[in-house]
Amino acid sequence: MTGKPGGLFITIEGPEGAGKTTQARLLHDRLRRSFDVLYTREPGGTAIGELIRRLLLDERHREMSPQTEMLLFAASRAQFVAEIVEPALRGGRIVLSERYLDASLAYQGYARGLGLEVVRAVNAAATRGIMPDLTVLLDIEPAVGMERARRAEGKEGRSGHGDRMEQEGLAFFVRVREGFLTIASEERDRVRLVDGNRPQQVVHEEIVTLVEGFLSVRGWRASSSS
Repeated sequence: MTGKPGGLFITIEGPEGAGKTTQARLLHDRLRRSFDVLYTREPGGTAIGELIRRLLLDERHREMSPQTEMLLFAASRAQFVAEIVEPALRGGRIVLSERYLDASLAYQGYARGLGLEVVRAVNAAATRGIMPDLTVLLDIEPAVGMERARRAEGKEGRSGHGDRMEQEGLAFFVRVREGFLTIASEERDRVRLVDGNRPQQVVHEEIVTLVEGFLSVRGWRASSSS
């Protein structure tokens, strides 16, 4: 379901290196001037989820099976929905999250080859039927994204190598991108595609225009104190 009573759920998605964290933070800084916005991330966002995140991204766990990976993401998501998303939406807040179910569909469903039906079935209980009202999908050339992700500082993986997911080969990230683009083409009412290959500020302004237009259509107006 979408359009939950009270709040709105917005996600930022995209392959590795697309600029999700940067754009999510910039968007949060812009929106919080006028709205009550909760910025979070997934996997993670909760104490349990952050532990699962470290397990998933630790390069020492290269032997992890696709099924285990899928189930761990779903476990983190279940806690995320119960502890973060549902209470915030009931409280009338905007939830802005880096990643959600679309990532599992692209990574485990498409790139790992587990199939969309399996991923959706596993995540049905985890999400409790809650889907984003709006998803901003940052698209980027796989080779460019890989290079950006592996160079990034302050993340789970070693600089120059990346985390367990970022160490996959180019063919894997080509499949991830194909998965995301397929989702975007099939869910045009929810997913908005944004070219992440452009300069950071250009991408940010496009996202702001897109999101503010969406909020206006949904009847959200800036607070008088902004």
